[in-house]
Amino acid sequence: MARAIISKKGAGRLKVGHPWVFASDILAVEGEFAPGDVVTIGDERGHFLGQGYFNPRSQIALRFLTPEEEEIGPAFWRRRLAAAWEYRRRFVDTSSCRVVFAEADFLPALIVDKFGDYLVLQTLALGIARWQETLVKLLVEILAPRGIYARNDVKVREIEGLPQEKGFLYGQFDPLLAIEEHGLRFWVDVANGQKTGYFLDQRENRAALAPLVSGARVLDCFCHTGAFALHAAHYGAREVLGIDVSPEAVEMARKNAALNGLTPLCRFEVANAFDELRALAQRREKFDVVILDPPAFTKSRHAVEGAARGYKEINLRALKLIPPGGFLVTASCSQHMSPELFRAVVADAAADARRRLRLVEYRTQAKDHPVLLTAPETEYLKFFIFQVF
Repeated sequence: MARAIISKKGAGRLKVGHPWVFASDILAVEGEFAPGDVVTIGDERGHFLGQGYFNPRSQIALRFLTPEEEEIGPAFWRRRLAAAWEYRRRFVDTSSCRVVFAEADFLPALIVDKFGDYLVLQTLALGIARWQETLVKLLVEILAPRGIYARNDVKVREIEGLPQEKGFLYGQFDPLLAIEEHGLRFWVDVANGQKTGYFLDQRENRAALAPLVSGARVLDCFCHTGAFALHAAHYGAREVLGIDVSPEAVEMARKNAALNGLTPLCRFEVANAFDELRALAQRREKFDVVILDPPAFTKSRHAVEGAARGYKEINLRALKLIPPGGFLVTASCSQHMSPELFRAVVADAAADARRRLRLVEYRTQAKDHPVLLTAPETEYLKFFIFQVF
């Protein structure tokens, strides 16, 4: 096995529990290896630090697997997958959930989502992609799914030297699935929907709408397939408007409303949220609750300033639509937007809108998306509920 020697800085990061070593911290690699191989990791003084898979092509050159001198093979992957599944069985409703959340489950760059009896798998780095066949077999043994679908059609794989691809890995089935959440049913398109087909990370936050929306007029911006909007209607809203720029997402939202008998309460429109928020304000429309759950506005640390401007604009415009006593529900899934920065951006928007905000609740992603304390990247979702005055 080859041995990667890393800098003092890189070693320090590993020792406190961060799972990545960047290319700039690789001093040398001793021995022969192929990209994606598991290598041992040592510091400049020759101390053994652990094992991880190595890809010199990637900026995240080493992804840490274990501090032990243990064999990396089927038995190792079985233990890790079984531990991840046991965690979900303890803490969440496993009818639909995230089974594996990459580094937070000590399975770097592996995502596995469960929708009813079916799994969706993503291998986002070369090191884990080489084990995909083994992982599929183990998932079949541990979870006994009726089918597994690959959603490896993500751009990050190209950085790793992997192709974008998708398709069946186990079994053949209709990729349009129906799942249940909080007494509601949703269609999930695992073949063509965003990410793996449905945003499981907001599941617990959707339930947090219940005390806010009884008898309310609700606006759901960036509504995607209608999960927040339908929860609002389910919890007693008198009227819900959902808007999204994607015609496909809006059509699915309408189908989900019909599936739950909520079409009379929910209306969905194709619109750019930035433009529509401005138009609604010009028409002097008012909503008791406004929900903002946009896609990530930045994928890099260098673009945070521009993202902050985008978040400020939508929150400012939303606040102008909410009468005193109403509620702003606002989220950011941008990894590089810290909770402190996001809070400051919303506060700045409130000041410009001449509104005062009272924090009702701060939340993050659901428990099936656990946070690794020493890896801030695993805590990406910020979710605030404010009362507006």
